[in-house]
Amino acid sequence: MQARPGRSVTSKVLALLDAFSPGEPALTLSELARRAELPLPTAYRRVAELVAWGALERGDDARYRVGLRLWEVGSLAPRGLGLRELALPVLEDLYEVTHENVQLAVRQDLELVFIERIAGRHAVPVLTRVGGRFALHATGVGLVLLAHAPAQVQERVLAAPLTRYTELTVTDPVRLRRQLAEIRRAGYAISDRQVTMDALSVAAPIAGPDGVVAAISLVVAYDRADPLALAPLVQAAGRVVSRALGRPSASTRPGPLPRRPRTQ
Repeated sequence: MQARPGRSVTSKVLALLDAFSPGEPALTLSELARRAELPLPTAYRRVAELVAWGALERGDDARYRVGLRLWEVGSLAPRGLGLRELALPVLEDLYEVTHENVQLAVRQDLELVFIERIAGRHAVPVLTRVGGRFALHATGVGLVLLAHAPAQVQERVLAAPLTRYTELTVTDPVRLRRQLAEIRRAGYAISDRQVTMDALSVAAPIAGPDGVVAAISLVVAYDRADPLALAPLVQAAGRVVSRALGRPSASTRPGPLPRRPRTQ
């Protein structure tokens, strides 16, 4: 394989790390070289350095996997660990009240990243995972984050092709723009079967000193929940985390959330 001209060592290392995916978390050296578009000798040298540092681990099957050193470094991201630590007690309370899927997400450019998720044992299955990315225009947390994103971010999302996950996914920019305005007015978002046909999500913003920094949501089976009844509960959870972000030195645990409202 011919190396692309002008690539720095850093870009080559990042390409190797970017080769992994949730569907293929273990790759051979040849697979890594091919996906990173690197000659095999170059890939061998860079991979050896990554293994020595702990960013990659080589298994007995001769396949490489992401190493724990990357997890240690990633946990230092202020929008990850710090926010997660403050929000986790509230997410746990929200789960105890509802026994439904609870999610916490932040925006990363034109996508969202899930930084925490509590899955209900008998709750509807979801497609998300901690550390996973998703489009902003379809999920409840994504709609909240997009509604409160800078205008230039909104315009970039609305100008790009919008993936249709189900027949109910809103892909018309004019309709989506109206939906974002309503989310800002109401203070919450409802994504009704826009990702899968068996689930809906109710999401609310989490604000820091400089504006909305994250979103929290419940994901429930669409045929057994009243989203308008769940919205105040999710909003209350978002406000509790927002207050914690406003005083990060506070050591007291937030009080319990109200009991779950009656659902259909």
